[in-house]
This record gives sequence, structure tokens and C-alpha cells, in this order.
Amino acid sequence: MEVRIETLERRGKRLWQVRLGRRAVTFEHEQAARAFAAQLHLRVSWLREQAESLDSCPT
Repeated sequence: MEVRIETLERRGKRLWQVRLGRRAVTFEHEQAARAFAAQLHLRVSWLREQAESLDSCPT
């Protein structure tokens, strides 16, 4: 899954939607959407690394 930013038009207003799979969060301000997407991307990357390191650890 990848973090995506999409633009929407609702009631004549431009909105930005950050998506990860089926989940989405909508923002009125582009900068807020971009900041959230960046943080989400870092968190998802970290979680993937943690899962990979657990898979490679001998038990």
C-alpha cells in the first residue's frame, strides 16, 4: 500500500484527501494534507521495517 494525495471538489471547495488503501482523511488545506501524508509515509515505512526485522529474526 502506498500513501496517496488526491484532490476533490465538494460544494465548490477544493479539498485534499490522503489515502492509504481503503482509508482516507480529508483536509481543507493542502499543506496540512501534505504534512499528514509525509508523517503517515514515515510511519508506514517504519512499521514495514519492523515487520521485516521480526520475520528475519531466528526464534
